[in-house]
Amino acid sequence: MWKLQLSSMNKLDQYLIQQFWAILALSVLGFVSIFVIVDLIENLDRFVDNKVPAGIVFQYYIYTLPWFVSIGLPMSMLISTVFSLGSMVKRNEWTAMKASGISLYRVALPLILSGLFISGASFVLDNQLVAYGNEKRFEIDRDYVKRKSRHKLRNTLKNIFLQKNTSTHISMGRYYIKKSVGHDLSVVELGESIIQNRIDAKKIKWNPDSLKWNLTGYSIRNFDENGEVTHVAINESDTLLALGFMPEEIQQQARKPDELDYFKLTERIQKLKENGVDTLRWEVTRYLKISFAFTNLIVVLFGIPLVVLKEKNSLSFGAGASVFVIFGYYAFIKFGQSLGFNGIVDPLLSAWLGNILFLTGGILLLWRART
Repeated sequence: MWKLQLSSMNKLDQYLIQQFWAILALSVLGFVSIFVIVDLIENLDRFVDNKVPAGIVFQYYIYTLPWFVSIGLPMSMLISTVFSLGSMVKRNEWTAMKASGISLYRVALPLILSGLFISGASFVLDNQLVAYGNEKRFEIDRDYVKRKSRHKLRNTLKNIFLQKNTSTHISMGRYYIKKSVGHDLSVVELGESIIQNRIDAKKIKWNPDSLKWNLTGYSIRNFDENGEVTHVAINESDTLLALGFMPEEIQQQARKPDELDYFKLTERIQKLKENGVDTLRWEVTRYLKISFAFTNLIVVLFGIPLVVLKEKNSLSFGAGASVFVIFGYYAFIKFGQSLGFNGIVDPLLSAWLGNILFLTGGILLLWRART
């Protein structure tokens, strides 16, 4: 009898997983198709007005696909859970299993494991393909879609801080990416916590022929071991100097958090902190890269009881409730993100606020529906 029940459960697991993954694939494909169509309609006038080649538009959406998959996964996971389990409830298979003493937890196990697997895969997707794709599509938007560009403002950088190594610190008040022109430059060389050299310039402009910077209105100061100035050179005319950094290194500052994976974002935050820059928004975004991936598991935990609690109208109730759940979930994620950006709550808590609330709700509903 025990072996027979085990065999039946294995077949049930296989059937449920097949149903779940088939619906998941169709749901992801459907959502991604909708996202592409809506985004294309929204951007069509910008592409036409700026005469963007069709090949570039195609590249734009190839780079956008990973992001669309990432944001469509939680919705697809919830739909897959509701319909795969709901079909069993509709055919009274769940009623028969309850009568045989099989618990809801056991039935839900393959779905929960699938949710856990997808969460891990989503984290990898977000930190590999999504980050890279966002970087490339933002570049296309800046380079080809000049009018009404969503990312045009990023061509001008303010309050830039670079740290070449433990001894060289570079700051700049403003930098224009396309012109390779910077204002209010300061380069400080440290030696055992004491300033050795300092260069200040009103304006710098990159010279691609000499691979040096053209400085206007600059001063060079040398210091001794006691911190006293030993030499000062002031020049108002243009002078070519090698400052130890390239325009590409400054342009890295233009990259948004969405263009960086979790690990590069952690490195950037560390460097910004070392230079005294406020990293609040960066930290919230970093924690969101983990918390959003686990959304895929939590919606599964929430979707299971939605079907079982209303056995008579399981599919219709589950489908209807899924709409409210997913929109409510995204609303709480944005709410928590806003709290974190404004410093009202800790960045870690702000990123996990929606997950904590819905995970708690999902566990409570699952406990209630277990019998």
